[in-house]
This record gives sequence, structure tokens and C-alpha cells, in this order.
Amino acid sequence: MSFKIIEKIMSNLDRTIKEEDLGNPYFKDKRYNTIPIEAKNFKQIELADVDLKIGFIDGGNQEIIGAPIFSIQANRVYHCIFKGQQRLDKNSLSNRIEFFTVSTSEMKKSGIFYNTAVFPMKNEHQTFLPNETDLSFDSFDKTLRFGQQRAEIANVASMGRRFAEWSYAVHVVNKELKEKDVIVLDKTLQTAYANESKYSNKLYDSALKKRVIVAGLSKSSRLYTDTGLSLIGAIRKFSEDNVKFKSWYVPIAEITMTDHDAVIFIVKLHPNADYVFRFEICRKHYSELSEDDLHKIFLQLAKNSCDISFPGYPYGLIDADNFARVGEADVDSYKYMMFSRLAKNGKWDKFARHIRAIDAHDILNKLIR
Repeated sequence: MSFKIIEKIMSNLDRTIKEEDLGNPYFKDKRYNTIPIEAKNFKQIELADVDLKIGFIDGGNQEIIGAPIFSIQANRVYHCIFKGQQRLDKNSLSNRIEFFTVSTSEMKKSGIFYNTAVFPMKNEHQTFLPNETDLSFDSFDKTLRFGQQRAEIANVASMGRRFAEWSYAVHVVNKELKEKDVIVLDKTLQTAYANESKYSNKLYDSALKKRVIVAGLSKSSRLYTDTGLSLIGAIRKFSEDNVKFKSWYVPIAEITMTDHDAVIFIVKLHPNADYVFRFEICRKHYSELSEDDLHKIFLQLAKNSCDISFPGYPYGLIDADNFARVGEADVDSYKYMMFSRLAKNGKWDKFARHIRAIDAHDILNKLIR
């Protein structure tokens, strides 16, 4: 490829992205009450000892066997508790729950529906999992479909893991945390899918009773300013030009929506961090906090974000991601056992014809290797 073409592409990008006017947070929905980007709104994070714990939760899932009419997935949800950099291991709950989901299609009068059955690896984990009746979706549900096409069953199958994160978090709040402690989920607090708010609201209500704070941190953000720039990028540049301290938090919006009841912050949790993140606190819980309470939350998050592997990102979420992840080796092992069972029972041909409706791409990938 010609370097002249590359130069033209990069020059075009440089001319198009203008940073002279950073703008302010932009949300099309007017129920997002935005806060201007001003130096006075940035609050410094100064490290000190704080007596509060933070629980971190993450989940992972991978499809084991898939076809247009069914999807079998392995799921994990994991939690850990930290006080600053100190891991607290004396937990009354299992740190990790594991379960399978089996999603199948069903023709009803109104069209094709996807139903999901849940199979915990340990019977005692059943109580942490979502109700199967909440995992039945119209394949054209507007919260799940892609454009005008029906939702893919593999994507619907992942709702089991997503709902389980909320459900498991309720038990972590009730069993592991006390007043003014925090539970951080690896996502925004917006409930984007049908039936999801049933589980988020149960967590919010349980946490409110114990005066525990529910929060979410996002690894990526596609928010904009009203001049069309990336909000994360604009705030990063503004802080470099106008803010003296190197680790901070700044509020950008307060939301009053049934599916997104939160206050949004942008945070830089370490002086040497290359990344800043979107961080949300449930609005009902935020209203109970003093300025000192709020500062202590970010202070404790910052103390947990000093690991040299990723300064500025909470180590608790690194740990949760690691132990919640479903690896390829796990998938291959489960797949071998399931295929063997199908073959032993004389059912391989019945399911193979459906599996081969979508797996030709995998064959091409292997040929290319």
C-alpha cells in the first residue's frame, strides 16, 4: 500500500477533527440533565485511609454449540471484595457461580420466540440465577434485534449471564457489604433489554435498604459533546489544559429515566493513567451521599487502581474479568463432551444439519490458518 494514500487519510482525519471548541456533554434525550465542562467541577483525588469496602462483579459467557434454532452457552459470574489494595477473602458466598444456558426457538401465533433454560453446575447456585420466565423473548423484540433483522439466538442467550450479574449482586450486597460500602459492576447502569429492569431494581432496592452504593464502570464510551467530539477525549484535553491535579472525578450528567437512573462521572483514577473512564452511581443512592462520602468512594477506587499492569483501572475489575472469563479450552472441553453424548445417543445427524447452517465460516478460518 502506498504511503502517500496513508498520508492523505491521516491528513484528512486531522483536518476533520477540530479541537478548538470542545463543547459540553451531549445527549439527545432531554431527560439527561447535562453538566458543563468547567474546571470548578473537577475534584481532586487525594489518597488517604478510608474504612469502606468495594465489591466488584463481572460475568463471562461463550457459545459452546450454536445453530439458528438453538444456542448452548457456558456462563460464569464472579465477585471479589477489596479494601484499597487489600483483597478480603473471608466471604460467606461462593466467589464464582457457573451455569449453562440452553436457548431454543419456538413458533407461536405472533411469531418466533426464543426461550432459555438455565442449568447451574452446582444446585446451590440456582438461587443466584434469573427466572427462566424472564428469559423468553420475541425474536423481533426492539431491544434485541439488529436493525430490521430478528435477533440472533446466540445474542439472546447471553441475557442469562447479563441478568445473573444483577441477581448475584443482590446476594453480594446482602451477605458481604455494609453501610457506605460500594458494589461496582463492569458496565453502565442502563438496562437496555426487556425484563432487565426487574433485576436492576431489585439490586437498587436491596442496596438502598443497607445503604450500600451501586455503581458501574465502563471500559469504553461512545458519548459525545455538543460539538461532535468524543466526550472522553474532550474532557481529557480540557483537564490537561485547565486542571492542575493529575487524578480527578467530574460529573457530566444526571439522568431521571426508569431504565437509566444514574449520575454519570468521568474519572481519572491514577496520575499516570493513559485512560479515563465513565463511572456511574445509582441516582437514588447518590442523593444519600455527602460530598465527603462521594470523595471517599473515588479515593478507595483510586487506591485499588495502582496496579502496574493497568494504572488507573480498578484491579478488582481486572481480577473479576480474569475469573469470570470462559476460555476457549473450557469451550472445547464442553463441546467434546456434548458432541460425544450426541453421537453415543445416535442424535448427531439430527443436530449437525442445523449446526452446519451457520458454521461454514469457521471452516474457512481454519483453512486460512
